[in-house]
Amino acid sequence: MIEVVFLVSLALIWMIFASLQDLKKNIVANWLNFSLIAFALGFRLFYSLFSADFNFLYQGLIGFGIFFLIGNALYYGRVFAGGDAKLMIALGAILPLSDSFIINAKIFLIFFILFLFAGAFYGLIWSFFLTAKNFREFKKETGKFFGIYGKIYALITIFAIILLAFGFFVNPLLIYSSILVFIFPWLHLYAKAVDESCMIKNIKTKDLEEGDWLYKDVKIKGRTIRESWDGLSKKEILEIKRKHKEIKIRKGIPFVPVFLISFLILIYIYFFNSEMINLWFGF
Repeated sequence: MIEVVFLVSLALIWMIFASLQDLKKNIVANWLNFSLIAFALGFRLFYSLFSADFNFLYQGLIGFGIFFLIGNALYYGRVFAGGDAKLMIALGAILPLSDSFIINAKIFLIFFILFLFAGAFYGLIWSFFLTAKNFREFKKETGKFFGIYGKIYALITIFAIILLAFGFFVNPLLIYSSILVFIFPWLHLYAKAVDESCMIKNIKTKDLEEGDWLYKDVKIKGRTIRESWDGLSKKEILEIKRKHKEIKIRKGIPFVPVFLISFLILIYIYFFNSEMINLWFGF
């Protein structure tokens, strides 16, 4: 059990530092994620050598492999930024807390469920905070996007009302579907308005950091530096600094605290309420 406590403590320390960095700079340094992977797998290797039980290492490698695939899928699917994806991969070397793959699979599933719920709640609260802070700009962008998409929203709303009517007379399940259809356009409007009014910042080019996202493509001497999910490279930042003093970038919500919150809840369940693991997943 001491080896599990060490891994958990290691992950908590790293995630606290990563959360603070993300909240302060909206980015997580590669060395934090890579060092967590190295320390976790290195510890598993040395512990296995001294205990002559390599299952501890094998479970870590399996978890690392699974989370490597998931992290990359979320990154290339444009759900995660690079730092978030790498932290997810690093957690793959931590989360196999048992010698049993079946139990570890349950741990993985519980972590993802917690992560989805914590992420949704955290994102909603953060967007409310940003909206209140930038309410004038938010109101302006809402009006702009409603002007663009208003007719589409009206058609979807009419369709939702028709579904609701059918739900009362044909199938009650259509009532729930109509609610989802009705909510969707307004969530889209809210998300677009928050993105344009709260997430776009005009900063001095001297403050640009590797990984920052351009708001729009930038043309420099016949060459175009494109807005990319990968963010700016050091070379691109140098080119931009030579040409511009200020530039617009897109900021994301600092999401690393969601990893920390989900991990803390998972650890509480694992150490103090382990029957919930079998209650949720009885296989």
